[in-house]
Amino acid sequence: MERLRTVILYGGYFDAFYEDLGAKVQDKVDLGLYHLQYTRKIPSKFIGSTKHKNLFYLRIKQISNIYRIFFCYDEGMVVVIFNGFQKKTQKTPKSQIERALRIKKKYYDEKE
Repeated sequence: MERLRTVILYGGYFDAFYEDLGAKVQDKVDLGLYHLQYTRKIPSKFIGSTKHKNLFYLRIKQISNIYRIFFCYDEGMVVVIFNGFQKKTQKTPKSQIERALRIKKKYYDEKE
């Protein structure tokens, strides 16, 4: 199967999050990352959009635990993964979105 997008893990934020997950959750995260790389039209059960320009998230559900992993597209084909967290409320916490926006800004500032 042909890779459609490249995934970049920026700044080590995702790595720290991923390492703390159990094996079954890691498998589900890996499946979501697979879809980001190889699926032309990613199923909506795996991806969501924030109200902010070019800030999206992967949806991961393992039994009753829900996780979100923020990312953006860069140059059309590259997906940059930022932070992830375990969701404990109905809405995505504003502090987590703000953190993702800060990391995204830092990424683009360093890129210039």
